[in-house]
Parts: sequence; C-alpha cells; structure tokens
Amino acid sequence: MLIEKITSRTARIGVIGLGYVGLPLAVEFVKAGFFVMGFDIDDRKVLLLSQGRNYVKHVSIDPIMQTGESQSFPSLDNEKFIASTDFSLLKGADCIVVCVPTPLGKNREPDMQYIKDTMRVVAEHLGVGQLVVLESTTYPGTTDEEVKSILEEKGLKVGRDFYLAFSPEREDPNNKDFSLRTVPKVVGGCTEGCLAAAKALYDSIVSRTVPVSSTRVAEAAKLLENIYRAVNIALVNELKMIFDRMDIDIWEVIDAAKTKPFGFQPFYPGPGLGGHCIPIDPFYLTWKAKEYDFPTRFIELAGEINTLMPDFVVGKVVQALGDSGKPLKGARILILGLAYKPNIGDDRESPSYYLMDKLEEGGAIVDYNDPHIPEILLTRKFAKFAGRRSVEIDGKHDLILIATGHDEYKAINFIGLDLPIVDTRNIAGKGTKIYPA
Repeated sequence: MLIEKITSRTARIGVIGLGYVGLPLAVEFVKAGFFVMGFDIDDRKVLLLSQGRNYVKHVSIDPIMQTGESQSFPSLDNEKFIASTDFSLLKGADCIVVCVPTPLGKNREPDMQYIKDTMRVVAEHLGVGQLVVLESTTYPGTTDEEVKSILEEKGLKVGRDFYLAFSPEREDPNNKDFSLRTVPKVVGGCTEGCLAAAKALYDSIVSRTVPVSSTRVAEAAKLLENIYRAVNIALVNELKMIFDRMDIDIWEVIDAAKTKPFGFQPFYPGPGLGGHCIPIDPFYLTWKAKEYDFPTRFIELAGEINTLMPDFVVGKVVQALGDSGKPLKGARILILGLAYKPNIGDDRESPSYYLMDKLEEGGAIVDYNDPHIPEILLTRKFAKFAGRRSVEIDGKHDLILIATGHDEYKAINFIGLDLPIVDTRNIAGKGTKIYPA
C-alpha cells in the first residue's frame, strides 16, 4: 500500500531538517507532485519559508511557495508545502526523511545527539506503515544499531510495522553540472521490504537509484566518497608545501599532470578543508574503527595534513608582511571569501574562520569580504564572529588574503592594488607582491 501511495503521488512526505540537504529535497518532492511537510527546530527558517523567503541562495523555492499561512494540514487542494516546528504533524506523514547535522565533538568523536533526539521525536509519532529514511552522514551501523532501537522502543518492529532505510545525501551546492535529480541515489534498507519502499520513494525524484544489500553498505559508501576526497586533497596539500620549498608552482604541476588521459584525477590545494562533509565524515569511520581494534593511520594522517593548512597560510601572511616591513601584530588584513567554496553562501566549516581566528590571535586586525555572505550568522564553533559584516575592497588594508575563488574576485587587478596578496586559490596572477599559498 505504501508503494502504491508513492507511485500515485498520494503519499505525504515529511522532511526533517530544512538546511542545505533537506530544503532541496523538499523542493524536489513538491516538484514531483507530493504534498510535503518541512520540519525544523529553527523558528527563523520556518518563518522565512512561510513568508516565501529563501535563505539558501542556490536553491529555488518557487515550487514550495505557500498559498496560505497555516501551520497545520492545509485544506486547500493546491497547497503542496508547509513548514512547521510542530513535530506532532509527523503522524500524518507516510514517508519521513531525516536530514539533520552530524558534527564532531571537541575530541573528533561523532556527535550523534541530533540524530538521536530527532529519532526520539519520530518514535513518539511513528505509526504502522510509515517509512523512515536517514540521510545524515554517519558511521556504518548507525541505522541498524542506534536508529532501529530508538524507533522500536514503543513496540513497533522494523520490516513488520514500519520501514527503515539509509540513503546518503550527495549535495554539492551550486554544482552547474549535476543536480539532486541527476545524481544517482544509493539506498540501503534494513529488510527487503524496507529497501523496496525506500527505492520507490527516491525513484520518484531521481533519475537512478542504486540499491545496496544493507544500510551499513550505504553508510560506508558515503564515507568512502568523502574519505577519497579528503585523502587526495591532503596529498596535494602536502605536495604544495614541499614544492613551495623547492620554488615549484604546484598549480603548474597539476596542469601538466592532468594532461595524462588515464590514471590521474586532479585535486587542488587550498587553505584548509571546508563544508560539512570532507572535514568531518572521515573521523566517523576512524572512531568506529576503534571498536574493531583497527588503526586508520592513512585517514588520520590526511586529517592532520589538512588541519595544518591554515598554519601554513598564516606563515605566508607573516612572510608577506615581513617583506613589506610590517609585523603581524597590528596589521590590517582583509580576507577575501568566507564561503568554503566558490560562488555560494555556504560557510560551514570554512577554513576562513580558522584563518581569522589564528591571525587575530597573532594580533592582526582582520576584516572579510564576501559578496555571498554579507553578515556572519551565529555558528557553533566561532560564535565570537557573529554579527561581523562584509567590507569593501578599498586597498586600505596592509595585506589581502584570498581564501575563496569567487568569480567576482577573478576580475580584480590585484597587482594594481600595490599591496601584498597571499593567494591560496591561484587567481591573483603572478607578481612581486603575489605570494602563492
């Protein structure tokens, strides 16, 4: 019956977490013809959506523009979306997709509180015949061990009374080549029935689903994807530091190497890792591996190298200022780019925050410019920066540090500014005051 509801588009979809993963997902389900309830504990997000206002620039919310102000089930046939903080409405959902954060603790251990708290709320309203899918990146075994036990606490059984699956998100904000619909979706279920229900759900919004034998395989696949990137980025970051001492341009080396038509994929250096996936996800596996008494030396070494990059960049800043006869203490520094990747407003785990923190610890006066982030909002790790606003590029600073390769910056004549430029993104060109970092 659930699969029939999904294929006929009469199933009601609940999406928990309306951030960079959940909001695009809600939009796709509405576009596919489903009625969608979006849930979040953030009153601000719910209010903005109920007013038809967007907070994720690269996602069009036109398909979910509300036709009414109701925070309960709509009575109008043409209303396809509501945003709410009232989780009791979950009892009316046929399919519940959970997209909540999975951060790290201060000792790089998985912080599972968001998943556990959310699943306890889901369990309160869980009914027979519902499908629950976890999309949050996590360690293998989370769905089978943690989530399943929470959802079964009130007597319902997975595969008999309700369905449970894991399908990792594969969001790449502002990717011009791939969208949520065109990226294949990996799906793993706790039972064959769970897999069938979850596959039917995602078949309705993506071009291809990839069913796997278990939720553990699906969880591990997501970690592999991000560990692969983290390790290769660490490799090229290490090479950048080595080649810098040899006076070799790492960017020219990469351009030469990538002409090989096989056996090589280019990765690029930077001032550190950003985004919610690559800086965090590998450590979910290193933590879980300890349970099996297995050291993950390769992954941990990559993490160490990547976390060293802000220090390397700060060293370049000190060198550039010194060549101009200025100390770091008291120097006015302008960081270009707060977002972790070009042309988006996503500052999650951005290395720019680490650079700001380290430079200010050294006594520098730090401003930032980012056309996509006019003001810094409250973050968990760097709350002290909340409220700071983007400033103009006016040439009145002692040094400019390019941290993000926004297109807007590629049109600037940095050499004409006649001040030291520390360039971590290879966009400033070459000159006597340009310091590659």
